[in-house]
Amino acid sequence: MSVERRLAELGLTLPAVTKPLASYVPAVVTGDLVYTAGQLPLVDGVLPATGKVGAEVSPDDAAGYARICALNALAAAASVIGSLDRVTRVVKVVGFVASAPGFTAHAGVMNGASDLLGEVFGEAGQHARSSVGVAVLPLDAPVEVELVLEIA
Repeated sequence: MSVERRLAELGLTLPAVTKPLASYVPAVVTGDLVYTAGQLPLVDGVLPATGKVGAEVSPDDAAGYARICALNALAAAASVIGSLDRVTRVVKVVGFVASAPGFTAHAGVMNGASDLLGEVFGEAGQHARSSVGVAVLPLDAPVEVELVLEIA
C-alpha cells in the first residue's frame, strides 16, 4: 500500500512544507538517508499552542503536537525525495520538549511522533529515538521533531 493511501486511511494529508525560520533547508538527502530540519507543530503556518509542557501545555496535548511535527517532517522529506514510498526505514527520531521545571515525561510526549510513524510505515516505522527536555524552542513552541529516514 502506498504511503499516501495509508495517510488517507488515517485521515491525514501531507501539509505544505513550512518555510524555514532561518538559514537552513527543510530537508537534505545524502546517500540513502534523508535528514529533516527540526519541525515545529505548525498548522497552516500557525502554532496551535505555545509554552512549556507541564505548565501551559498538557503532556497529552504535547503528544498531539509531536504527531503534527512528525507529519510536517514527512512533508519536508517528501519535498526532497518526491514520494514517501521511497522510504524503506525510519532510522531515528529526535524530539525536543520545552519543559516546565520538574517535568520528566518527555518520552510519553514523543510517543505522539513515534506512534504516527508506526501507523504510517508499520514495521519500517520502528526507530531509535532521543527525547530531550529543553528550556525553550523557536517561537515558544512546546515541541520540535526531526527525522532520519532511509530511502531506496
